[in-house]
Amino acid sequence: MSAPHAVFLDAPHSADQRYALLHRPVGPLRGRVLYLPPFAEEMNKSRRMAALQARALAVAGYAVLQLDLQGCGDSDGDFADASWQGWIQDCLLGLDYLNAQVGSEAPLTLWGLRAGCLLAPAVAEALSEPCHYLFWQPSTQGKLVLQQFIRLKTAAAMMDGQQKGMAEQVRQALAHGECVEIAGYRLPPALAQGLEAASLKPPQRKGNDEAHLAWIEISRTAPELSPASQTMSQQWANAGYRLQSAVVAGPAFWQTTEIEDAPDLPPITLELMA
Repeated sequence: MSAPHAVFLDAPHSADQRYALLHRPVGPLRGRVLYLPPFAEEMNKSRRMAALQARALAVAGYAVLQLDLQGCGDSDGDFADASWQGWIQDCLLGLDYLNAQVGSEAPLTLWGLRAGCLLAPAVAEALSEPCHYLFWQPSTQGKLVLQQFIRLKTAAAMMDGQQKGMAEQVRQALAHGECVEIAGYRLPPALAQGLEAASLKPPQRKGNDEAHLAWIEISRTAPELSPASQTMSQQWANAGYRLQSAVVAGPAFWQTTEIEDAPDLPPITLELMA
């Protein structure tokens, strides 16, 4: 297969550009896949697994676009300038480019990892076409993602011997329109507020064709989906989505100290997408 094609996309109403990597399909086009990356450092930790999956999808006949959102990776802008709504627009920009390259007739799958899954319902709502979903270790509530991120600031403060109440200080600063530095990232209020309000509740289906959801968790020990995932995935099934789920043996590669692989993940993902 040919090497992926790197491109910088011009963001509308801005001089900024978004970095994207296009994996063209091997053989006849089977589908389009737009990758929605996880939050902050989890994106960097996950790059290798995302690349391995994108290549596997391309070999299987899918056109895949990996996208760096504003202030992330090789895209323009600072993290402090990002907003949740702006990231949704970045996803739509990436999809426009993908469609320009391979057409818009093949089925579309929104592939999210962790907090990237929370972008999927909002992106889908902005589209006129139906789409399928692939969720890797999905975060079901944005407010929990934000809480966990703020805890990094709290933990660092406690190690430095600072006073308690850091989480409340962070929230007050955000409420007053101030950016807060957490783990090397300057978190802006517009991004924090959008993330906190985000939920993985299923969007209204479009069209009469069957919509598919592949829900995958990665664990070294758990035999089944977490209770939160079971509850949320059932909501999607009740909304008419054809649900397929699996637990894949492997490390939590999005947060491990060293870059790690989950070798069983790509083939099982392809199996569930079939």
